[in-house]
Amino acid sequence: MNRLVTDRLSLGYGAHLVVDDVSIAIPDGATTVIVGANGSGKSTLLRGMARLLKPSDGACLLDGEAIHRRPTKEVAKVLGLMPQQPLAPEGITVVDLVSRGRQPHRSALARWSRADEDAVTEALALTGTLDLADHAVDELSGGQRQRVWVAMALAQCPQILLLDEPTTYLDVAHQIELLDLLRGLRETRGTTVAMVLHDLNLAGRYADHLVALREGKVVAAGAPQDVVTEELVRDVFGLECRVVPDPVAGSPLVVPVGRFHQMRVEA
Repeated sequence: MNRLVTDRLSLGYGAHLVVDDVSIAIPDGATTVIVGANGSGKSTLLRGMARLLKPSDGACLLDGEAIHRRPTKEVAKVLGLMPQQPLAPEGITVVDLVSRGRQPHRSALARWSRADEDAVTEALALTGTLDLADHAVDELSGGQRQRVWVAMALAQCPQILLLDEPTTYLDVAHQIELLDLLRGLRETRGTTVAMVLHDLNLAGRYADHLVALREGKVVAAGAPQDVVTEELVRDVFGLECRVVPDPVAGSPLVVPVGRFHQMRVEA
């Protein structure tokens, strides 16, 4: 049994339904990537799985129990989240922010332990932010802040890690570095990773399991090579393309045709 699943989950904001009757299983010890056009419900679905948004119908289940019925601290020991636009307290330093990832593992009166220190140091080192430890978070560039938030999630030592657009603000080198890091967590720690990505080619390269949404519904789910087809890209993203093997990874590579080149082909 997969630890994290959604069962006919519907989510929305007030009367506005965004995710409609979605049932998916997040494979344990694997990387799941959720893709779709803007407004398709990707981030809303992730928020529902992270217990931040109460279902209007159905449920998100963690170990067979509705996640919204479980104590917050109990869930936080298992599941870590990096939201899309996190906000840090004004003036907080990097090391203090990352240290907050240890809160689920500590009681109110517990002293800071060697295990806490090691987890924070390792998270900073893994994300390349160790040299920023004493800097104020609000003084950092967008890319640096993004890596610091990932470090906080890693310091939590979650068994399941949810990330909403973790490559935002990162240049292409840091995007690959971060996605390689997440793949390494899966391989060395068995961490289950579920994330939202905009870049379909990165999704195809790094996903073990791909979920495609359109207008709040799942239109395809499975291995990238089965999901990423020219027909699906046209249906979900409204984009004419060719899908060819990635010459490096062998994963499906989407090559946009574009209106100008489409006109030349038709001519």
